[in-house]
Amino acid sequence: MNDWWRGAVIYQIYPRSFSDSNGDGIGDLRGILARLDHVASLGVDAIWLSPVFTSPMADMGYDVSNYTDIDPIFGTIDDFDALVEKAHALGLKVIIDQVVSHTSDRHPWFIESRASRTNSRADWYVWADPREDGTPPNNWPSIFGGPAWEWNGARQQYYLHNFLIEQPDLNFHNPQVQDAVLDAMRFWLERGVDGFRFDTVNYYFHDDRLRDNPPAPRDRTNAAFARDPYAMQFHEFSKNRPENIGFLKRVRALLDAFGARASVGEVGDHHNAIRLMSDYTRGDDLLHMCYSFDMLGPDFTAEHFRSRLEAFFKSAPDGWPCWSFSNHDVRRHVSRWESHEATPDTLGRLAIGMLLAMRGSICLYQGEELGLPEAELVYEELTDAQAIRFWPDLKGRDGCRTPMPWTDGKHGGFSSVSPWLPVKPPHIERNVAAQEADRTSLLHYYREIIAYRAAHRALIDGDIHFHDVGEPVLAFTRHAADHTFLCVFNLSASPLAVTLSGLPESAVPGGVSQGAELAGNTLALAGNGFAYIECGADADPARFGIEISDQAGASARSASRTQ
Repeated sequence: MNDWWRGAVIYQIYPRSFSDSNGDGIGDLRGILARLDHVASLGVDAIWLSPVFTSPMADMGYDVSNYTDIDPIFGTIDDFDALVEKAHALGLKVIIDQVVSHTSDRHPWFIESRASRTNSRADWYVWADPREDGTPPNNWPSIFGGPAWEWNGARQQYYLHNFLIEQPDLNFHNPQVQDAVLDAMRFWLERGVDGFRFDTVNYYFHDDRLRDNPPAPRDRTNAAFARDPYAMQFHEFSKNRPENIGFLKRVRALLDAFGARASVGEVGDHHNAIRLMSDYTRGDDLLHMCYSFDMLGPDFTAEHFRSRLEAFFKSAPDGWPCWSFSNHDVRRHVSRWESHEATPDTLGRLAIGMLLAMRGSICLYQGEELGLPEAELVYEELTDAQAIRFWPDLKGRDGCRTPMPWTDGKHGGFSSVSPWLPVKPPHIERNVAAQEADRTSLLHYYREIIAYRAAHRALIDGDIHFHDVGEPVLAFTRHAADHTFLCVFNLSASPLAVTLSGLPESAVPGGVSQGAELAGNTLALAGNGFAYIECGADADPARFGIEISDQAGASARSASRTQ
């Protein structure tokens, strides 16, 4: 099917931390190959591999020095081919990262570009003359701190780097750059990959007049302002440029030429992420789907989740989102939202229940199926440049990147030697082998609920309609011709009850519901409880009504306000 990606469940693998096959403390392709049956057993549709390309690892592989080869720490191109072959044999599609907004400063393209103003790649990167006083050409900041400009003595110019100094930005206004990037993508498509995840997809183009970004309204209660000043601008000119649309059409045309391929773009923006997700996916000639960081932050309210979905589909009714709660860039969600947890693992079950009921495709991050919390690291254990720069105000991304625990043995069975990041005791306690042996574990529940969703198309691509209930209840219907579900989630740690109306007499909570009991027209939900209420093919969602019962609702609302 060419549209296999629509509603797919995609499992993200962070290769450095999945499994070490050769005893050097770093995960690799052969390690993934050996553990791929675990991923397939979850019932997911695809894997997404974070970068495995040749890199000096200033940003753990997101600084690429060769787009068409594998870094030796991960293995060889033959190992990659073997991984793709086994994944396909297991029924898994393979999506790989494309980090093309910038390269490593050790990429041959940049080495040539920085040598002079007259070489064949002089205009492949974003170069600019200094102001009269020698300062950078404008006010654009780097995400990793300081100006987004670095001086080069040979050219007597600054180059743009939206991220690390070691990550110079490519100049997508140059058609030769676009062609070279597309050629690199073609290389992997010809090797059999099923699609790409595009890192920082809204960063490709810059304003060719290099105008200053305008200030954003100050909100000193926002955690982003406490960490660094990047959020203090509207990044109108340093990214999010309208020219991006034309290049994304070229990307889609390339993918379409290879048949059943897919694309998912990462949109990073504090202010306009949902709009950009919509802009980049509407119609049938742009990206297949996009995700942003809107559900990867601290907000945990019914209104927040509802507003993100409604805003997307209002802006792009023919577009397609990809939702996730955790990935390699953010604090793991069971730690991020732990103040809302009723008892151990109830939040983990609630989160996957919500995620799989949303209209869109889904990304799961490795270890999420084990309920792994954020690893607590000390400064001496850090490897993330962002954390080292902003410690202790920002602890960085190492805490979500620590190795997978496979057993209760030394280093969690990840490696025979001390790994690149430590495996902490709370993770070893949640290892794969232990949860395999426990039929009540979160791991087994993930398999159960993923299979349940796969069996009901209404939960994959059915219409979605939200109900006005009030905090802390998120409620919506998923409706298709063959089935209707009323999905009700208690986002608080306190029990509550809701009164339902308009449901058919045959309505019953599906077997994957948790902490839910339906008696007559009253649905009782434990803390973090939720229900997928099966309403059959003949139900009329327009008649459904739901409201929090007065006594239980007042108690729950009071508890929610104090969290």
